[in-house]
Amino acid sequence: MVFDCLDIDSIIGFDWDDGNILKNEIKHNLKWQTIEELFFNEPLVVVEDKKHSDETECRCLALGYVDDGRLISVIFTKRDNKIRVISARAMSKKERKFYEEFTKI
Repeated sequence: MVFDCLDIDSIIGFDWDDGNILKNEIKHNLKWQTIEELFFNEPLVVVEDKKHSDETECRCLALGYVDDGRLISVIFTKRDNKIRVISARAMSKKERKFYEEFTKI
């Protein structure tokens, strides 16, 4: 599921902020390399985060799994044709239920 805030065909990589790299690793035990895996694994569910989007920037929530099997949740935006991760963490119980129902796994 893709919304206007994420044009998959135009993505050319990732744009990492040093602060977010450290925050996700320290707080949620997720290295940036692991977070990137999410976007290459199927099924991937992407929905617009309408609560945090505005006229200048659309934010999205990506739900999926990484190579070691963990289910994670990533909030991101797209800047200059790159995915800019804002935060990443293990999926909440509510997100896991939504993901499992949506993907029928």
